[in-house]
Amino acid sequence: MESIWLEYAWTLLILIGLEGILSADNALVLAVIAKHLPEDQKKKAINYGILMAFIFRFAALFAISFIANVWQVQAIGAAYLIYLGLKHVIQDHFVKPKGDKKDLEKESVGKGFWPTVGKIGLADLAFAIDSILAAVALAIVLPETGLGHFGGMDTGQFLIVVVAGIAGLVLIKFAAGWFVQLLDKRPGLETVAYLIVAWVGVKLAVITLSHDKVHILPHDFPHSTAWTLVFWGVLLAVAVIGWFVSGKKGNKDKEVSTEA
Repeated sequence: MESIWLEYAWTLLILIGLEGILSADNALVLAVIAKHLPEDQKKKAINYGILMAFIFRFAALFAISFIANVWQVQAIGAAYLIYLGLKHVIQDHFVKPKGDKKDLEKESVGKGFWPTVGKIGLADLAFAIDSILAAVALAIVLPETGLGHFGGMDTGQFLIVVVAGIAGLVLIKFAAGWFVQLLDKRPGLETVAYLIVAWVGVKLAVITLSHDKVHILPHDFPHSTAWTLVFWGVLLAVAVIGWFVSGKKGNKDKEVSTEA
């Protein structure tokens, strides 16, 4: 039983770390959307927007919990996560961006307080869909806890997704500043986060292919020791290599600026 809780704890740590990196980017976008408002309204708009997103997130969590084991939903989620992760990596490294955060700021200027709150809520919901799908993909292959079921998920699995979702909002509200500073020092970590998102999409694809109604892979394959070791080994390798590569990139930038 102790090994089950260790696996849950490890998964939760991975999800919180992933939420932290994604939340930093989210926090930057929210700050830009609210930038045109007077100083006394800026924080209030972000707080209201996050509260709105909190309600949206829980509605999405409850909906997903009931359809988590529908293979068509799993397939769409897998395709979306893989697309999202690879799209970010390709755009970040191979495609010159057409717009930037200044364009988003210009678009928001002239809008009143409540329209801005609504836009903040919708922006956070868009970010939340990514993290919720990633959390569900990691949670639904965790061992069952025997605490009953909520929708199509074990209650323990559902609670992991809920805690990760709450952590994302808390990080946006209180800890995003630290992650923003971390991304300034190691900008490559954002790419690492999206590579992990894509790899989690692969995990969800494996779950889909082993579904009883698809049965391309054996039913027990997602729970097998071999696949578990491969999945966590690759994820850990991406995280560790990404950390050191992002650090070297920052050092090279410093060297270039010093020489200049």
